[in-house]
Amino acid sequence: MAMNCSRSLKSLILTKEAVGAVGRRTFAAGAKAKKSGKGGGAGDAPKASSLSKEIKSTTVVGGNILKEGTDPKLLADSEYPEWLGHLLDKKPALSELRRKNIETLPYDDLKRLVKLDNRARIKENNSVKAKH
Repeated sequence: MAMNCSRSLKSLILTKEAVGAVGRRTFAAGAKAKKSGKGGGAGDAPKASSLSKEIKSTTVVGGNILKEGTDPKLLADSEYPEWLGHLLDKKPALSELRRKNIETLPYDDLKRLVKLDNRARIKENNSVKAKH
């Protein structure tokens, strides 16, 4: 029993160290590098990421906004709500919405038409006022 406990404790410590090493952020803390005289040296080359491709494809790197904890893991697509996938759908432009019949537009498109039309009118009025 004591042997199993020490093995699991060792594996826990090793796992915790590995997660700690991977979970560290890899961006500068605001310090600027000193520039040498002339010419570009090896210091100007972009740095390669220290994270492996496996970690990049399974975690949201930089997704943890708290001081403590680790970056969240990516889940399967079925684990996320359906509406999340629609956030990246293309929305029609103002010119396209103006060409359509207002009476047959869905509510969301009608709302978008009003918003974009108001924004266009405000921009036009501002440009007219700026000229005078």
